[in-house]
Amino acid sequence: MLTDITREEEKRMKKNVPADERQMRDMGDTSKIEETTFYHINYYLYGKAFKGSYQGMRFRLARNPLENVFFKPKEVQDAGTLMATVWPEPFSYENTDDEKKLTKEFPFSEDGKLAAVDWFNEQYESRKEEWDAAKHTDWSSLRK
Repeated sequence: MLTDITREEEKRMKKNVPADERQMRDMGDTSKIEETTFYHINYYLYGKAFKGSYQGMRFRLARNPLENVFFKPKEVQDAGTLMATVWPEPFSYENTDDEKKLTKEFPFSEDGKLAAVDWFNEQYESRKEEWDAAKHTDWSSLRK
């Protein structure tokens, strides 16, 4: 149980730490995207994409082709692949130029999803300077 002093210290600490760093601290020493970040493989059968961001890197995971096949035969469901995409902040997938996106396809399965998560983490580690630059860029001039 936390004491009042500990709560006050925690409040003070949170006020002085940016949200991204607070989230990283709360995650402990793991500085990577976890498999639990993503939905179960069946979610992608509905023709939905999962989008997220991590430390300046945006990412998207979707079934390819992106269509609702949940009520279709198993052979139709299994015919697709998982498409993983990364790109730098600040824009959404739809509003980012294709040349700034990097995409890789994986088997449509739980193992394929795990491989995609590993790939996301590899992309983050291998291009960390690019993500840091995107994270620290002042995008306020783009506001209307």
